Amino acid sequence: MYRTTYALVAMLLLTAALPAGSASAGTPQASVVSDNPANVTPNVQEDGVVGKTAIYAFRQIGSTMYAGGNFHRVTNAAQTIAYTRDNLMSFDASTGAMTSFAPAISGSVWAIESSGSSLYVAGTFATVNGVARRGVVKLNASTGAVDPAFNARLSSGVVQDMHMVNGRLLIGGNFPKRLMALDPITGADTGYVNVSITGKVASNAGATDVYRFAVDPAGTRLVAVGNFTSVGGHARQRAFMLTLGSTSATVNPWYYQPLDNMCQADSLPAYLRDVDFSPDGSYFAMVSTGFIPVSGGVGRDLCDATARFETGVMAPVRPTWINYTGGDTLHSVVVTGAAVYVQGHQRWLDNAAGRDFAAPGAVSRPGIGAISPITGKALAWNPGKTRAVGGKVLYATSTGLWVGSDGARFAGEYRDNIAFCPL
Repeated sequence: MYRTTYALVAMLLLTAALPAGSASAGTPQASVVSDNPANVTPNVQEDGVVGKTAIYAFRQIGSTMYAGGNFHRVTNAAQTIAYTRDNLMSFDASTGAMTSFAPAISGSVWAIESSGSSLYVAGTFATVNGVARRGVVKLNASTGAVDPAFNARLSSGVVQDMHMVNGRLLIGGNFPKRLMALDPITGADTGYVNVSITGKVASNAGATDVYRFAVDPAGTRLVAVGNFTSVGGHARQRAFMLTLGSTSATVNPWYYQPLDNMCQADSLPAYLRDVDFSPDGSYFAMVSTGFIPVSGGVGRDLCDATARFETGVMAPVRPTWINYTGGDTLHSVVVTGAAVYVQGHQRWLDNAAGRDFAAPGAVSRPGIGAISPITGKALAWNPGKTRAVGGKVLYATSTGLWVGSDGARFAGEYRDNIAFCPL
């Protein structure tokens, strides 16, 4: 039903793509993408340097796609040519041909942004091309050279998400401020985001952090998920919303009180994993881990589930809908209007009564699936992919859906870590 001929793929890919991705305002798409992936995408492969590869970020500029993650060896689609790329690469989005762009990134890349001829890269690294740049760096998008004028001077921690919003580069992570707005020229903290983010949801939750955040298309609302209990002096566990004003960001009244609740898995207390706004900004969707809800929590608690919230409802009693996997983690989400795409190591969707088994009504959706934004039920789209730990980036463009993961197969085909599903 969703298949398209390969002859259309090249034409679709050549269309200018609208930038979007995991945890950013969704790119509108009029229909569900094909379940037949393009045959030209490069492969990210394990080697003696990196044994557990994954793609964590995409960003398209014109016809060039940039991909970041944790890897060292890349091959062309036919696996006849191998390239050395340290956690960041670029290739032609329509042909898959690798470019010569090859900066040396000392750690994993978790987010990519762009502005003009510049590329902003964030992650767990401390040096780029031998230059000290902790967590975030500005590169020449053609040569990969480090821009010496840009330096955020983070004293510690890593950057896990990043978005360019109204001329400011917003970054989130476990560095001391957890969320800040940088000057895109100098990298200096502009002071635009000055809210204290503190606390841990449990003693075993790890460092206080902003793990992922999304901004609505108007650039007026930001929703973040992570490990914290207080934001700007307000009680907020696991998620918060900021109002992005003209001169500063302030804590928004939005809060879903049941986020104070734990899921069944005590080992996963900071269970929210990703968030994305709809293309019109009227709602957003979150995905999570945590196993299953505690007794009485089905329909209320976000445990191994996808949930839709209306942006304008400040104190929701329940999400608009929740779709449970029945005990498997979801890592990434992107909203296109036609669908809410989700990815992880799930076996099922529509599985509210499941506990590591398919309860009545559950549908098989291994590794990836699409949910109706209206009904909250799984759509028929079902390519299937290697589940592994689970993919952590879905990137929607005007021509289709890019899927970044840690798995080797997509729709029964060899597509190692990267797949593209055209419209």
